[in-house]
Amino acid sequence: MTGAAPRSTSDSQLAPRSVRRVASYGIVSAAAVSAVDAGGDSLMSDDKNTVKSVVKAFAVLQAFGVDSSELVLADVARAAGLDNGTAFRLLNTLVSLGYVEKVPETRRFRLTFKCLDLGFNAIARSDLRSLARPLLRAMVSDRIEAASIGVLDGHEVVYIERIQAGLARLAVDVRVGYRVPAYSSALGRAILSRMPVDVQRALLEAAPPRQLTAHTVTEVDRLLAQIAQAKTDGFAVSDQETVTGLRVIAAPITDIDGVPIAALSAVAPSFGHTLEEFIDDARDATCDAARRLSLALRASGGTAAQTIT
Repeated sequence: MTGAAPRSTSDSQLAPRSVRRVASYGIVSAAAVSAVDAGGDSLMSDDKNTVKSVVKAFAVLQAFGVDSSELVLADVARAAGLDNGTAFRLLNTLVSLGYVEKVPETRRFRLTFKCLDLGFNAIARSDLRSLARPLLRAMVSDRIEAASIGVLDGHEVVYIERIQAGLARLAVDVRVGYRVPAYSSALGRAILSRMPVDVQRALLEAAPPRQLTAHTVTEVDRLLAQIAQAKTDGFAVSDQETVTGLRVIAAPITDIDGVPIAALSAVAPSFGHTLEEFIDDARDATCDAARRLSLALRASGGTAAQTIT
């Protein structure tokens, strides 16, 4: 692993090439790439850095609906709360990008099928959940108290499916939509283990790790070493680094090109068993379920580009 000193780096400080590469893995939004190209404004920090033109562009897109599939300029402007000049410029920009088209021989505009691409991520994710449920149910036992699927969203992992039989005694109630930092979670490290090292470092440095429990590793180089080990082993482990008393093991779910789509995890309390015993109990089931889910997604045509937002 590189011995370079960790740098505190925000999205706006990442070099344009790095931001584009990180964005391709779903770590930062495409809007952040545009912001860098425009001069470095970041959308990731706070509301004052919101790019208003992007907000207005989406307002234009949302002006169209089931009962208003074709609209003239004035209707779009009224629905989006914009003046006619701004609406005209935004419409023509969206036409040039292929998301809006002019209805031939009329003054009306309508959305194109390219807009469907914006919803394919959610559709693919639903397929992932459906395929995962029986595998997660089969994993939960007297030694594994919960099993989950998580995807990378920015600098966090979002749980998109969860089967939980226990953990009430630890007051842990993780549900679909729950977020954890990628750096401290086995799910996050498993996903990162299938990404280039420069992308891993960019993510870790853009949102500097902080101490969540007495066991949380926060040094970037140590985290990179753990991620490298996860790549070698085929699985990642988090020993009470996000929640005290909770151990998690996770394996990556990849597309046909080896690009990470998500990760699958198994969870157990830390008391009553050693870390080595937990790994022995959960490793094979976790890695096998992740492998089977990867194969199922490949067979259905699922790719990282479709699944990760």
